Amino acid sequence: MISIINYNLKRMVRTAWFPLTSSNCLRLLPTGVVLAAAMSIAAPNVAADEVTLGSAANYAVLAGSTITSTGSTIINGGNVGVSPGTAITGFPPAVITPPYTADAADTAALNAQYDLLIASGVAAGLVPNQILTGQDLGGMTLTPGVYHFDSSAQLTGTLTLNNEGNPDAVFVFQIGSTLTTASNSLVVSINDPSMPGNTIFWQVGTSATLGTGATFEGNILASTSITANSGGAIDGRLLAETGAVTLDDTTLWTPPAEVQGSGGSPVPDHGSTLLLLSLGLVAVFAFGHRAHLGHRMGLG
Repeated sequence: MISIINYNLKRMVRTAWFPLTSSNCLRLLPTGVVLAAAMSIAAPNVAADEVTLGSAANYAVLAGSTITSTGSTIINGGNVGVSPGTAITGFPPAVITPPYTADAADTAALNAQYDLLIASGVAAGLVPNQILTGQDLGGMTLTPGVYHFDSSAQLTGTLTLNNEGNPDAVFVFQIGSTLTTASNSLVVSINDPSMPGNTIFWQVGTSATLGTGATFEGNILASTSITANSGGAIDGRLLAETGAVTLDDTTLWTPPAEVQGSGGSPVPDHGSTLLLLSLGLVAVFAFGHRAHLGHRMGLG
């Protein structure tokens, strides 16, 4: 792709005369768009603290198709939403603690899904600090950073996350396919002055399954579905892009959206900035060539 862009740029600047008329500006636009895409590929990865959830932070549970609860699920601190699906079942006996509500296929849930997609992309694009492929998270003690699994990730036992006293410490787990936690497994934060699970992100390539009686911390950003088996306790959010979220006697505590750092606003759009930069670069080439040619012709 880069070679094609270079060729197109060179062809333009080598043309004998390339006035920047409105029609020629339109001719520049496709190359600028392609260049913007290439720049986004080559651009440095964003910092882990830029993984903000936007309006998805308003939700404790968000699904693409359905949300189903069995038993006495209790959801505290966030809304329950589904989009583009419409089915939310098992409420009651499941309880959404006021003032939070349920949204089905409305504008709020649709916008939350859009912001979730962006946040997942940002999390997936970070440069890992450590590759953990093939290792069980159980028994590990990790410090803030980005941890990568090429395929599936497994937790058996206890995973300890040491925030080192930093209220803004961020953990990002990039999981290529599935996340599975065994029964009674634990994710525990230590030296953490912030709200539990607030700045922990589990970016899951397909689906996440939390075992029976598991205690879990963090925001799960799953491409497909999430299942929380019987008796689980979660500090964070369960956010699924396309599939279902299934709950069973689950207790979910979600930090308020403003605590997550998003204030309900979308993740910053780095793409438009890149596009403007690329178009500016193309214009510099064109103007520079025109000035050089004018000088050679004795016009400047």
